[in-house]
Amino acid sequence: MTVAYREAVAAAWSGAPVPQVELSIEIFPARTPEAEGRLWRNLELFAGASPRFISVTCGAGGTASEGTFDLVRAVQARFGTPVAAHLTCACAPRADVDALARRYWEAGVRRIVALRGDAPKDAGPYRPREDGYAFARDLVAGLRAVADFEISVACYPEVHPEAGSALADLENLKRKIDAGATRLISQY
Repeated sequence: MTVAYREAVAAAWSGAPVPQVELSIEIFPARTPEAEGRLWRNLELFAGASPRFISVTCGAGGTASEGTFDLVRAVQARFGTPVAAHLTCACAPRADVDALARRYWEAGVRRIVALRGDAPKDAGPYRPREDGYAFARDLVAGLRAVADFEISVACYPEVHPEAGSALADLENLKRKIDAGATRLISQY
């Protein structure tokens, strides 16, 4: 962690109570039958840790989200633990994202991890779609218009690689919160 980032975080949290930290488990759709067997065996073990929720990713590096919806529903049906579906906006039109969000709501999914997502591999730097949500903050606001989801957004223990500075990173996080995010999540 850089000194500038630590200073920016300290200033942002100065005098604020330390938030409660909760455990969540993140999984992704298996690509082979063998991996699927491992996934379900491991989920049985993970569920014993009483996570606040289990989140299901929707692809990395601009890859497709194939299998996410079905896995979310299967995990939801099998465990008593709430499930959060990852939803990205980088590679899809707004109408498609909204339609998928409505499908999640209709299926009883009340938690979304709202992420901008990555540009497709080898596509160069991220450029928002003209017909889509540009950034996570825009996706959060759009989800708020669809349904009353609990919305998690990403925060970074280090400065986001595309942020111009630690302060810019924190200002972007605040925009996501102001748009309606209800939870911050991080990986390290």
